[in-house]
Amino acid sequence: MRRHLAILTALVFAAGVVFGGASPARAADEIVIGLQCDRTGATQTIGPYWCPGYHDYVKLVNSKGGIEGHKIRVIEIDHEYKVPPAVEGYERMKKEGAVLIGLYGTPHTYALMQKLTEDRIPGTAPGFGPGPSANGEKYPYVFPIAASYWSQAAGSIKWAKDQLGGLKGKKIAYLYFDNPAGKEPIPIFEDLMRKEGFELKTFAVPPPGVEMGAQALDIAQRYRADFVITHLFGRSPSVSIKELKRVGYPLSKVVSFVWGSAEGDIQAAGGFGVTEGYAGLQFAGVGQDHPVLNEIRELYKKEGKAAPKEMEQSVYYNRGPFVAAVHLEAIRNAVKAKKGGKITGEDVKKGFEKIKGLTLAGIAPPDFTLTAADHEGGGWVQIWQVKGGKFVKATEWFREYRDVVQKHVREAK
Repeated sequence: MRRHLAILTALVFAAGVVFGGASPARAADEIVIGLQCDRTGATQTIGPYWCPGYHDYVKLVNSKGGIEGHKIRVIEIDHEYKVPPAVEGYERMKKEGAVLIGLYGTPHTYALMQKLTEDRIPGTAPGFGPGPSANGEKYPYVFPIAASYWSQAAGSIKWAKDQLGGLKGKKIAYLYFDNPAGKEPIPIFEDLMRKEGFELKTFAVPPPGVEMGAQALDIAQRYRADFVITHLFGRSPSVSIKELKRVGYPLSKVVSFVWGSAEGDIQAAGGFGVTEGYAGLQFAGVGQDHPVLNEIRELYKKEGKAAPKEMEQSVYYNRGPFVAAVHLEAIRNAVKAKKGGKITGEDVKKGFEKIKGLTLAGIAPPDFTLTAADHEGGGWVQIWQVKGGKFVKATEWFREYRDVVQKHVREAK
C-alpha cells in the first residue's frame, strides 16, 4: 500500500511538472492571452519588433501588479506567416485557457474567424484582416482595433488628392502583394474612382514579392501614373522604393499602406538620405519620444539592462504597446464587470466593446473607442514622410470617405 501511494504521489508530481507546475493560486490569479507572431517567415521584418513591444508593455503592467491584481501570461507562437501553424497554435492557446487571441496576418485571420466565433474567444487583427470585420454585429468576435485595409485605402486616396490638388482625370497606380491582403482594398478604390473621377490601374506583385522591376517600369513609363499607392510587406516595400527610384519615378508621389513604411524599409532601400518624399500610413504613433516608452526604458534600467534595441524600429515596435494596451483595457473592463470569478472570452469581448477614450499618451489615435457596432475604432490614420533625412509627421490623425467605407462594411456578407 505504501509503495502504491508513493508511486501515485510521484505521478501526480510529474504531471504537475509536465503541465506547467503552476500552483493553484497562480493558475487562478493569472489571465492568459494568446499572441501569434511571425519572427522567422515572410514578414520577419515586422514580427521581431512588434511582438517584443507587446511583451514589454505586458511586462510593464505586470510590474505594477497586473490587471486588478491579476498577472497576465502571454503565450506566443511563431507561425512563420503560414496558416496551418496559426490554426494549430490557436488550438494550443485555447487549451491553455486563453481568453483573447492576438492574430497576425490576413490569411490567418480568415482561417480563424469561424473558430473564434464558435469558441466565443475574441481575436484582434490590427491594421490587417477582412474589412467587413469592422462590423461587430456581423463579426462579433473579430476586432480590427485599427484602420482596416478599407480605411487605409480611403486615407491613401485622400493623401493623393491633397498632393495632386484634385483627382479628376488623374492616373492612380495600385502596386500590391498578390494575396488576400493585397486584394482586400480594391473594391474601395473602385468606388472612390467613380466618386472622384480618377483612373485606376492595378499592378500585382507575385510572392515572394522581391521582383517588381517590370511593374515599376510599366507604372512610370507606360502607364505614366500621376500617383502610386503601394500595399506591400516583408522585404517587398524596400524593393518597390528602389525600383521606382531606379526608373525615375518621384518618391514624393508614392504612399504606402501601414506595412510598408517603417525605419527598416527605408534603411533597406538605401537609407533616409536617398528616399526623400516617400510617405506611409500609420495606425499608431511613430518615434521613441512617448511616455510609455520611457516607462519601459526605466523598467529595463531597474533590472540593470539596456533599453531594448527593438525600440529603434519605432514604427513596428510601438504597435506592440498599442495593441497590448487595447487588449489589457478589454481585460480590465471584463474583470471589473465580472466582480470576482474567472473571466471568459465572452467577458473580454464585451470588455472590448466598452473601451472609450484610450490614448496611451499619443501612441493610440485620439479618443480611441470601440463599440458593439464598431470594432475598428474609427479607422484613424496618420501620414509620416521622409523629409530632411528622417521621418516627420505629415498629417494629424484623420479619416476620410467614411460614407464609402461604411457602405461596404454594412453591405459585406
